[in-house]
Amino acid sequence: MLILAGLGNPGGKYERNRHNIGFFAMDEIASRWRFGPWRTKFQAQVCEGNIDTPAGEVRCLLMKPQTFMNESGRAVAEAAKFYKTAPDQVVAFHDELDIAPGRFRMKTGGGAAGHNGIRSIMAHIGPNFRRARMGIGHPGDKDLVHGWVLSDFNKADTGWIDTLCRALADSAPLLAATEDEKYQTEVMRLAPSPKADPRKAAGFEA
Repeated sequence: MLILAGLGNPGGKYERNRHNIGFFAMDEIASRWRFGPWRTKFQAQVCEGNIDTPAGEVRCLLMKPQTFMNESGRAVAEAAKFYKTAPDQVVAFHDELDIAPGRFRMKTGGGAAGHNGIRSIMAHIGPNFRRARMGIGHPGDKDLVHGWVLSDFNKADTGWIDTLCRALADSAPLLAATEDEKYQTEVMRLAPSPKADPRKAAGFEA
């Protein structure tokens, strides 16, 4: 079982927060691949389905942990234990401050880079899971980060968010086939970056 876990916080208060962009990706993937209905299991909202790849269908569980961001690992670990899923078959979709808005990067392993959801997953299953890093940009001052991630996206962001999520869903066969580098390339081909952010020079990844 391939586990795709979109990270965020539950409840209407947080629904459109930057921190919840991982939930947006799960909804789009579920719709694109016609997964079964969402239900509650593993301390999460989950749905199951298949993603077609050249080697055949891959069974996949989508997750939106309901434990709040800082405890995301509890839900992910529960599902991974149930399905006996190795860490390299777990992909966490999450917001990334150090990547410009609309950009996307894949990586496996490494540290948490200050992301509490990633830190929680690491604490429960170790660091060697895959990360689908969705750029939201940085407010420019570390003291503003908490308010930034827990505030809603601007209306002007809707276009690139929708385009990125569609690209993540349309390219999912590459992810399911463990072709992470090709997945990253195809997502960015389908979802070219929005107009360059003026803060890019402050250290964002390209």
